[in-house]
Order: sequence, then C-alpha cells, then structure tokens
Amino acid sequence: MIIKLYTELPKESYEIRKKVFVEEQGFKNEFDDIDKSSTHLVLYDKEIPIATCRFFQSSYKEYVIGRIAVIKQYRGQNIGSQLLVSAEDEIRRIGGIQIFLHSQDKARKFYEKHGYSCCGKMDLDENCPHIWMCKKIGEKE
Repeated sequence: MIIKLYTELPKESYEIRKKVFVEEQGFKNEFDDIDKSSTHLVLYDKEIPIATCRFFQSSYKEYVIGRIAVIKQYRGQNIGSQLLVSAEDEIRRIGGIQIFLHSQDKARKFYEKHGYSCCGKMDLDENCPHIWMCKKIGEKE
C-alpha cells in the first residue's frame, strides 16, 4: 500500500468521496471550497485508490482533518487507521501541534482509539449527528 499527497483535489479522491458520502450515505454537500486549499491524501492498494482524506490549516499550528473515506470492500482492514496516522504524521512534520475533526457520531469510537477526545457539542450535518473532536500532537513553542 502506498499513500500519495496532493495539493489539489485529485480525481481519485473525488470518486472515493462521491461513492462513500454521496452514494452510500446520502450527503449532498460533499464538495466545497475548502477542497481548493487542502492537502489531500489517497491510499492505493497497488494502483487502485481505496481511501482518502484531506487536511487544512485552520489557525496557527492547528489543522483540521476531514472527509476520511474508505471504499466499502476495504473497511475493517485498518485502512482508515493507516490514513489517519499518515495525515497526523504529515501535519506534525509541517509543524502542527493540534488537530481537530468533525466526526460522524457513529465513528467517534474509531477516533477515540486514536487519541481524540470530544471538544465540542453534538450538531447535525445534513441530519447526521456529528461531534467536534481534537488531539494534541505537539507542544507550543
């Protein structure tokens, strides 16, 4: 497996997110202007794109990871974990010290396993319960 980083939304990421969030989960507002200023990661199994996520800087040394999606037949194989850890490693490498994400409530335990904790109120995104979560990955200078 290999992970590639892109500075603009690649076709592979678009297709994975469309399949997972739009077709499977019914979200309508999946793509936004944040895609233009995000770093996108795509995880490939050989040459097949099977997972994606994005991250962007929200403030000084703080980043938001989002749009983590794994193609259905690859779920349950730690693909999401590999992708999340790779995004965290890249954020750490570029000087990030705090990560936020807006998790679907049904995925909260996955993020808690990776050291995230709830840091906001439950809200609805297209009628789907979400919660803000955060994780400290470094120290302030």
